[in-house]
Amino acid sequence: MSLTAPDTAEAAADLRVGTAFLSDCSAQLAIEIIAGKWSVVVLFALIGGPKRHGELVALSGGISRKVLTQTLRRLQGYGLVNREVYAEAPPRVEYRLTALGQTLQEPIGMLTEWARAHGEAVVDFRESVDTGSGA
Repeated sequence: MSLTAPDTAEAAADLRVGTAFLSDCSAQLAIEIIAGKWSVVVLFALIGGPKRHGELVALSGGISRKVLTQTLRRLQGYGLVNREVYAEAPPRVEYRLTALGQTLQEPIGMLTEWARAHGEAVVDFRESVDTGSGA
């Protein structure tokens, strides 16, 4: 679901200066959820369907098993990820997005599109700042 211009204007009108990110505001909660370094990466990996812990480590590119476990527990605590343990030997555990977690597919997709379109410009700017030639 993408917002049309009137929807965006209406949403902006609802976000009055000083109230959009109050600590008890839903926008603040959304930022808290996705602000974790690995949260969006893990959620994106789960968009394709259920994954085992080892698969998520491989897909996430650099996350440690400990941090992945912490991230998954945090996302479970928000009701975004479900952990399913199968009664098999050896035990098998899979993680999947809940119905609520699936509602993040579009926002994560939009962030991914933005990163693809503008990521190089951000890297270029950071490099220019690091070398002292940026703004």
